Amino acid sequence: MPKDIRELLKKNSGRQHDLYAKYVNPQFVRVLRTIGFDQNYVRAEGPMLYDEKGNEYLDMLAGYGVFALGRSNPKIRKALHDALDLEYPNMVQMDAPLAAALLAEKIIGYMPKGVDTVFFTNSGTEANEGAIKFARKFTGKQRIIFWDHAFHGLTTGSLALNGGGEFRKGFGDLLPGATKIPMNDIEALRSEIKKGDVAAFFFEPIQGKGVFIADDSFYSEAEKICRETDVLLICDEVQTGFGRTGKMFAHQHFNITPDIVTMAKALSGGFVPVGAICYRREIYDKVFTGMEHAVVHSNTFGRNIMAMAAGLATIDIIEEEKLVENSARVGQFIMDGLKSMQDKFEMLGEIRGKGLMIGIEFKEPKSISLKIGWKMIHTLNKSLFSQMIVVPLMKNHRILTQVAGHNADIVKLLPPLIINEKHAEIFLTAFEQVTRECHKFPGSAWTVAKDLAAAAMKSKSTLQEGITSDVTQ
Repeated sequence: MPKDIRELLKKNSGRQHDLYAKYVNPQFVRVLRTIGFDQNYVRAEGPMLYDEKGNEYLDMLAGYGVFALGRSNPKIRKALHDALDLEYPNMVQMDAPLAAALLAEKIIGYMPKGVDTVFFTNSGTEANEGAIKFARKFTGKQRIIFWDHAFHGLTTGSLALNGGGEFRKGFGDLLPGATKIPMNDIEALRSEIKKGDVAAFFFEPIQGKGVFIADDSFYSEAEKICRETDVLLICDEVQTGFGRTGKMFAHQHFNITPDIVTMAKALSGGFVPVGAICYRREIYDKVFTGMEHAVVHSNTFGRNIMAMAAGLATIDIIEEEKLVENSARVGQFIMDGLKSMQDKFEMLGEIRGKGLMIGIEFKEPKSISLKIGWKMIHTLNKSLFSQMIVVPLMKNHRILTQVAGHNADIVKLLPPLIINEKHAEIFLTAFEQVTRECHKFPGSAWTVAKDLAAAAMKSKSTLQEGITSDVTQ
């Protein structure tokens, strides 16, 4: 008789870190223990996590953005229960599943004109891999242009478009023809495209690594160049899609019309792995050229009923509860609050983002004492300063945040879109207290950083390589 999952989890509660270290990823467990993120969470609801002692944690990470509608959303849970109770003929494969068609219709309603076809995937990186294939097949060209600092996933093709060397190091030759250019450099893009062998320009409208945004003029000019040269414009909305940035999709901020849009993460509300490639029918016609090629690109689980039911429920909730508008409003509230602190704290640098995708960058101070501390910490480990913010936010305030990239003095916020001004005030109050402590040198915050540096060196830099990895696909 199968074991009851409730009893199994209850019986083994508290063993997860030891078991995970033994059978899955011991280095990551060392990271969690080093920075004090090894809590025993036993329940989650809305924007909150709860440990075995009943302590409440404000989740400003949302599972790298997948829990846009909060955790344990009751409406999505009901949709999934209903889908199970239907005893639906799932994944027949030699059929045209209705739920997939209905979800595709719903998504296409938010796509730019001409983008009218959907291919469902199991993740963001799979969606991006498929988009690369489609672009090459459609254009007959090989090269893909991507931005420095880009993150499109960690499978081989997507990894080739990764702007961070820390992810590619040691994995050998990846995808031929992947060409990196500086972000926001329109002349670099123009120069590469002029060579005549470029299939696509592949970009995140707002970069997940560091929350970097190009100038508005870049996006429109890039589209113009691509149109003039028959190069596809591929927009990776895996993290930015479904209301994250205060628009349903981030490319809408810049009034551009991509040829292909990829998405995942929030599409199922965090319950079921799912992603999608949305693209123009003329691209479809070049890839799926006839009945003999009807499954030239395919997968097994992409159209499964659980993912489709969750996707339909997710979009309905976003619409009904006006979460796109909430993201824009609360995101601006947080950014305004953060900007109001800039005059108080000399190390608080640029605050950037859109909606509830926010990057908080710190900068080198001018005062002598703080400059000494800054240089000392960066000499020890270039990723440490952000930990001076992230670690005490968790330890002292029970707020979960993340470092925004490798060797970056940036803290990133990706909270659920359901948070309100009260949650924002809790974060802002805690953030101000933590930042104030960082402006006292010497002080407890700097001691924590030195202890983290010692731990990182002892564990051969697993701290640096682990916790700074903002995995977004």
